[in-house]
Amino acid sequence: MKSVIAIVGEGRLADRVYRRMSHSYSIVLLNDFKERIPEAAQLVVVLQDEASSFLINEIEQLLQPTGIPWINVCVLGDEGVIGPLVRPGSPGCSLCADTRYQMAGRNLEMSEQQLKKLVYGGGPDESSISLGGLLHISCLIEAEVQRVLQGKLALTERRIYLVNLITLKSSIHPFLPDPLCPVCGQLPDDSATIARIKLQPSPKSSPDSFRCRSVNEMKDVLIKDYFDSRTGLFNVYQPDLASPFAAVHANLLLFAGDEVTAGRTHSYVTSTLTAILEGLERYCSQAPRGKRTVIRDTYHNLAEQALNPVDVGVYTDEQYTQEDFPFQPFHPNHPIDWVWGYSFMQERSILVPELLAYYSVTYGEGYVNEASNGCALGSNMEEAILYGILEVVERDSFLMTWYAQLPVPRLDPYSTDNKELRLMVDRLRAVAGYEVQLFNITMENGIPSVWALAKNTRPTGANLVCAAGAHLDPIRAAISAIHELAGMIGSLSTKLEADRETYLHMLEDSSQVRQMEDHSLLYGLPQAESRLRFLLDNHQPLQTFAEAFKQVTIPHTDLTEDLKDILMVFKRLKLDVIVVNQTTPETLRNDLHGVKVIIPGMLPMTFGHNLTRLSGLERVLRIPAELGYLKQPLTLEQLNPYPHPFP
Repeated sequence: MKSVIAIVGEGRLADRVYRRMSHSYSIVLLNDFKERIPEAAQLVVVLQDEASSFLINEIEQLLQPTGIPWINVCVLGDEGVIGPLVRPGSPGCSLCADTRYQMAGRNLEMSEQQLKKLVYGGGPDESSISLGGLLHISCLIEAEVQRVLQGKLALTERRIYLVNLITLKSSIHPFLPDPLCPVCGQLPDDSATIARIKLQPSPKSSPDSFRCRSVNEMKDVLIKDYFDSRTGLFNVYQPDLASPFAAVHANLLLFAGDEVTAGRTHSYVTSTLTAILEGLERYCSQAPRGKRTVIRDTYHNLAEQALNPVDVGVYTDEQYTQEDFPFQPFHPNHPIDWVWGYSFMQERSILVPELLAYYSVTYGEGYVNEASNGCALGSNMEEAILYGILEVVERDSFLMTWYAQLPVPRLDPYSTDNKELRLMVDRLRAVAGYEVQLFNITMENGIPSVWALAKNTRPTGANLVCAAGAHLDPIRAAISAIHELAGMIGSLSTKLEADRETYLHMLEDSSQVRQMEDHSLLYGLPQAESRLRFLLDNHQPLQTFAEAFKQVTIPHTDLTEDLKDILMVFKRLKLDVIVVNQTTPETLRNDLHGVKVIIPGMLPMTFGHNLTRLSGLERVLRIPAELGYLKQPLTLEQLNPYPHPFP
């Protein structure tokens, strides 16, 4: 008895496939979905001489309830798209595939006519599909149908088959289900229960490591699961040959637009992997993709179980009343969206404003602009939390030093026997022409923090470039900061030389510093160097790393024990550590966890001088005196009035 197949569609492609397969199967040919799909059908094949996201969504809504698997085949310009095979009720539908395919295709060269077909549909010119192309794609469809009906592994199971209908070149491209897909997304509702965190043992990958899994250990899965030129989360990566070290940039595909992420190590292979990991961290931290936000209410109603939004720093009344200021003052009686996090000080789940937990979800109703402060990715929850804390510390230490203009001690990079650090400093001088100075900016929490400043010795290029690092190992903190600034020198110099006048205007008018890169480019000007004299004119004897960090404790062999030590430090300082789990299904498949760490009272990094957030953060006034840099606490009027130079 022949298997029953429903073919839906009309046109040259549908006619060719019907004629080819009618001898082997019992075919029910339907022109469109106005005709009922027969219950006896074992497979539905939808054949379109056009491509339309709207039509795909409609087809999914019609076929999912039938429980019958189906394969979508369409044509876009000179390209045939076979798949995916959709199994109703399972993640990974044709709309997911179409979303990934379209996003990766945004930066492929295509004609205006092809782009319109991609979005709105519309059949290709008769001449664009050759008879050979039709024959070839119909053979591939028949073979795939046979595999599905025989229970064999289908080539289009969470993959699509792309066929050039002129050259007949074919390729298979895997895609990841979209957790936000309106058809097959299966996200759980956010809840206090799933937000709870119970720390588990986390043995380190090696005695000298602060990770539980090495990057190179993940090489195969990172490339296989996340990179594909046509359907991946990343579609391009390339080495940065202008960098003094082995930097690599990767293109992360997001709905709002592509983002370039960077990996910076001494190996192009390792940098490629770290660029992907950085991109996955950003992917997790931009919007809730692992759970569905379900609480919208006022702080007034939720105060007993919620973080007070004011405690993380807000804008002043003067800022809120500025003309065209994009944010509104927080009001406890205005409803906002909330997600569940976990408070380590209170040892309970706690509600956090969604706009603080994810940095791209203000939707025009925010009271602050939150950046990626405290976002981190790890091979388990404990590792992610540790590195999230370190990022909060790094940025807080940098801003504390900047706002209070602290005369922090300069470190001697040659005082350590670490060859990597010494060679990095030497290479930046010899290859790039920059002298690196390191400063100890460790604050009251005792976590080693380093400000790295690179001074240009050549007549062209950015004059000063700054970066920072924080780590339990001070050497790693310094190395991280140097990698960061080294990766920026080339691009900053190029942009500065191309548009120097713009940044000279910013020097005169700080309100013009609006974008992230404006901060770095401003201090590429030699005229801005005087603003860093509190560091550069410090003539105290250089500190050795041993002198500066003699209080650093010996790390444990279990990363969780290191984390517990840090949590105890913050508890003694009466600073809560709140963690929001940002993990997505895409990262969890490889045991990669994303978190957002919020430590109310610590200084949040902000970009755009008009968005400086200090109101409600009294630490910036008292800590400099407590550390002995000043005789008495500062006032707000005494803080550094200029834009910070953080990259």
